[in-house]
Amino acid sequence: MDRLAAVGDERLIEALQMIAPGTLLRQAIDNIVRARTGALLVFADEEQIKPLISGGIQIDVALRPMILYELAKMDGAILLDRSGSHITHANVQLMPDSSIDSQETGTRHRTAERVAKQLGTLAISISASRDVVTVYLGDIRYIMDPIRTMLDKADQALQTLERFRNRLNQVAATLTELEFQERVTLLDVTTYLQRAEMVMSLSQLIERYVVELGSEGRLVELQREELVYGVKEDRAAVLRDYLRDPSPERIEEVRRAIIALPSDELISMNRIGEILGYAPELNFLEQHVSPRGCRVLHKIPRLSEQAITNIVERFGSLSAIMEASVEELAAVEGVGESRARDVKEGLARLRDFEVRERYG
Repeated sequence: MDRLAAVGDERLIEALQMIAPGTLLRQAIDNIVRARTGALLVFADEEQIKPLISGGIQIDVALRPMILYELAKMDGAILLDRSGSHITHANVQLMPDSSIDSQETGTRHRTAERVAKQLGTLAISISASRDVVTVYLGDIRYIMDPIRTMLDKADQALQTLERFRNRLNQVAATLTELEFQERVTLLDVTTYLQRAEMVMSLSQLIERYVVELGSEGRLVELQREELVYGVKEDRAAVLRDYLRDPSPERIEEVRRAIIALPSDELISMNRIGEILGYAPELNFLEQHVSPRGCRVLHKIPRLSEQAITNIVERFGSLSAIMEASVEELAAVEGVGESRARDVKEGLARLRDFEVRERYG
């Protein structure tokens, strides 16, 4: 899988939210699966689907799980509006373009796939014999897993995410120590960014699981949020520290470029270094780089974003901030004497803490 490329498809996410546990549609689908009647549900506007309709019953009733379940006992397709809030037709024979390619063998699944491709709309086929629910959306084909299976997948992903986050914390602690020692290399920076992106990619997968789990996924979402807390902010601060042009536009450009890297390129520190704007040459990852101090200053409590920006712009590097006196820091707009003392004491505590953590 190419870095979970399909995971973040917004159309699929919206479709899964419509049929997630806790929704009326999901109640109806679960009833149909248990009864083994099978069904074909198509979500489309009246004018859009009309050319494909043959026969059936025209109705206009608000969605109710038991009504949808009873209508599924008939052989034909059930049509709903795009939001899934109203049932518009029942027992309909759909006649999509037969020239549209379909790999499905069952009549119901083949019709669903062709309708979805022809109209670019959502169609759901529920197998009568195999308890399989297949979602078709344009060219997307997605087979839904049972809730128990989804919970198992989410649990495994959370365990992996926890290991990734622990490793990221180790890399971040090493980076902080090296920053205070003025020994950071480009390799240290790219290693952090690689690990941060691995954490966020896996988090995105778990988000998709949460969407599909609906009301059953609340605990999973709480665990995911705890494990990724602060990663986005720290990643942005690292980019502000080490990009040669740390403008908001450039930071966003680099962030998107790293996210777009396929798996085989994400493991390449050289590729990440190139995205950061460093010229690829022999051993270029070993070159020393100097932090501006954004990430470290973010660790100091009650220091506003504007104050951090002003301090970094005034002194230009972490080493210069460390060497600045309380009076010099206090002279920075938005800092003042009290906060300047907090900065000096906070930086000293962070430096000493990293030393103690490393050497006991």
